[in-house]
Amino acid sequence: MDDYLLSLLLGIIEGLTEFLPVSSTAHLRIAEQVFGLDLSSGYWKMYAIVIQLGAILCLPIYFRKRIAKFLSTFPNGERGDRTALTHPLTLVMIAFVVTAAPAFLLTKLIGKHLENLALMAWALIIGGIVMWIVDAIYSKKFRVDHMEQMSLGQAIWIGACQVLSAVFPGTSRSMSTIAAGQLAGMSRESALEFSFFLSMPTMAAATVYDLLKFLRHGGLGAMNHHGWIILVIGFVVSFFVAWGVVAWFMYWVRRHGFVPFAVYRILAGIVVLVWLSRLV
Repeated sequence: MDDYLLSLLLGIIEGLTEFLPVSSTAHLRIAEQVFGLDLSSGYWKMYAIVIQLGAILCLPIYFRKRIAKFLSTFPNGERGDRTALTHPLTLVMIAFVVTAAPAFLLTKLIGKHLENLALMAWALIIGGIVMWIVDAIYSKKFRVDHMEQMSLGQAIWIGACQVLSAVFPGTSRSMSTIAAGQLAGMSRESALEFSFFLSMPTMAAATVYDLLKFLRHGGLGAMNHHGWIILVIGFVVSFFVAWGVVAWFMYWVRRHGFVPFAVYRILAGIVVLVWLSRLV
């Protein structure tokens, strides 16, 4: 396959799956296997980091007005009932720390799991079942309809649950945070918005860490013009596709639930397991 077309396809896959509760990691690993990419290649490792960065950067731009509002109302909040400890921005950072600390300590375990497609397939299936059950039971049993109403305990709980997505690729960061939020009494929309806000520091830190580690161990060396074009295509495509997905997902959740994504996860996991069984 032409490298430019391949970069376009991988950028679309990353942009489509990064913020939906279907696991971008699993989809990229499956695509890499299908397209026969060398997963040990330094170039393609860098490529995966770059296109994820493209998806991440769409969030602070898309939510720029919301972020500005939070910053202007710190620490009392929009309703004047928050403190420096319970303001939404503080809760996001607390949840991030709760996630980041154990995830950093488990770096070697996480890296080992990243190449295990069978584990990812089971994570897709189990995560889909959990999401389906949680959404069916808790979609109307919520006490928190806005991020401004969240408690410190809810933020800590969501951050702790997000560790699962780091340890078991295929679980999906957004699935973990959304389901955890609903279990903690948050509405679909508020759980989704907090998931987006939490993903900003979480994904930025993980991506920058991977990038620095990669560069410290030799980096790309002398990359040619062709290689840079492929990186730019993947980055730009991932950015704009992710932007469209975020806007659409916010609209969808206000009117529908997460069940279609749960069904997709289960079916995708089964397809991967069947495919792997035929490769043996």
